[in-house]
Amino acid sequence: MSSAPAASSPTVKGQVSAAEWQTRVDLAACYRLVALNGWDDLIFTHISAKVPGTDDFLINPYGLMFHEITASSLVKVDQAGNKRMDSPYEINPAGYTIHSAIHEVRHDVTCVLHTHTAAGVAVAAQKQGVLPISQQSIFVLSSLAYHAYEGVALNHEEKARLQADLGDKNFLMLHNHGLLTCGGTIADTFLMMFTFQRACEIQVLAQSGGVELIAIDAPILAGAKAMVAAVTKSAQGMGGALAWPALLRKLDSQDPGYKS
Repeated sequence: MSSAPAASSPTVKGQVSAAEWQTRVDLAACYRLVALNGWDDLIFTHISAKVPGTDDFLINPYGLMFHEITASSLVKVDQAGNKRMDSPYEINPAGYTIHSAIHEVRHDVTCVLHTHTAAGVAVAAQKQGVLPISQQSIFVLSSLAYHAYEGVALNHEEKARLQADLGDKNFLMLHNHGLLTCGGTIADTFLMMFTFQRACEIQVLAQSGGVELIAIDAPILAGAKAMVAAVTKSAQGMGGALAWPALLRKLDSQDPGYKS
C-alpha cells in the first residue's frame, strides 16, 4: 500500500519540536492502523492528538483517506479551529466540534479517536447499547458513556452536552452515529477502540444467532475496573504501550510511509 501523490507533503520535521514530531508520527501510524483494520469511512471520521505542552491539537487533513495520511500532512489547529501552521488542507468541521469539545475539558486526554464502523453504528442504534455478553464488553462497560444523536456535529452548542455526557469516561457511544475513545496516549486510545469495535462485532454476531444470550454476572461487571488494571498492567488507561510496538512492527512491514 502506498500513498497517493495528492497526499505528498513537504516534511515539517525541522519546523516542530521533537516531541511534536513524535506525536505526529504516532498519530499518522494510528490513522493507518485504523485503515489497515478496515475501520475507516472514506475521508470521514477523525483522530486527534494534543501537541505536547500546548492546547493545540493535530487532526487529519480533510480530503485524504486514512491510508494516505503522513506525519507532515496532519493539520495543527488551536482550540478555536485556527490553523497554527500553513497547510493546503482544511479540517472536517464536524471533527473539529467533537474533538475540540473533548480536548477543552479533558486535560487527562491526549488522543481522541472516532469511527463510523458498521458494527459500531449497529450497536449505537440499539436502545440498550453495549450488552455485557463478552469479555471484551466488560473492558468497555468499565468506562462507558452515551450521547444522543443531534445530527451531524456542526452545532457548537452540542459541545457542552457532549462534554457532560462523556464526563470522566474513556469510551463514548454516539447513538445512531458511531464509537469514540479517548485516552492519555495514542496507543491506549487505539487499543480502547480495538476493544470497543470487537465488543460490537461480537454483539452483532451473537444477536444474529436468534437465541437467548448469556449475560455476565453483575459481581463480575462490578469488578471490571480492577480486572482491566490487572490485565493491562496499568491503573490508568488500557496498557496500550504493551501492544503499540508490535502494531508498529506490523505497520512498518506493510505500510511504512506514515513517518514522512
